[in-house]
Amino acid sequence: MIDLYFAPTPNGMKIKLFLEESGIEYKIIPIDLKKGDQFKPEYLAISPNNKIPAIVDHQPSGGMEKLHVFESGAILLYLSNKIGRFMPTGFREREEALQWLFWQVGGLGPMAGQLFYFSTYADQKVPYAIDCFDKEVTRLLGVLDKHLADREFISSEYSIADMACYPWMVSYTSMGKSLDNFPHLKRWADAIGRRPAVKRAYE
Repeated sequence: MIDLYFAPTPNGMKIKLFLEESGIEYKIIPIDLKKGDQFKPEYLAISPNNKIPAIVDHQPSGGMEKLHVFESGAILLYLSNKIGRFMPTGFREREEALQWLFWQVGGLGPMAGQLFYFSTYADQKVPYAIDCFDKEVTRLLGVLDKHLADREFISSEYSIADMACYPWMVSYTSMGKSLDNFPHLKRWADAIGRRPAVKRAYE
């Protein structure tokens, strides 16, 4: 059993996608970010950086005691290793998937998150900040669009790299943005969105 400490952000949705795809039994423990649940001592004991998501695995491999994991990229890697799925086994293909996973957690996620904050939640709209992050997100989407020009998935097969990137497309379009200028990315996102597990996750 996996306890998923969750809020419906793109980072939270990554892990929900994996759990739905894998069929691992899990329980959602909601974290109300507006109420500050992420700062409560009991949550900080699991996720010391006071961010979501985090998981508790009550049955980790090797007969260990329950295991806490925080940071969405680390959680995806942990769960993939746990069940031996959603990561290519070939050396080059695995490295490719890892590169794009790190690209998402280090680039696309932070930049898109700042764009979403400054254009949606900030008390004061700062045009310079909005424009700056909008341009960088557009550049990053172009990078992924080019990569997807001749392939079905981000790596050689459906992997945690796809799961990490897809929720940011949902977030991007929820801001009234369009993927029409990124035809390969749009084709990929549409295909991921049709997967039964993805539909279940977003229901």
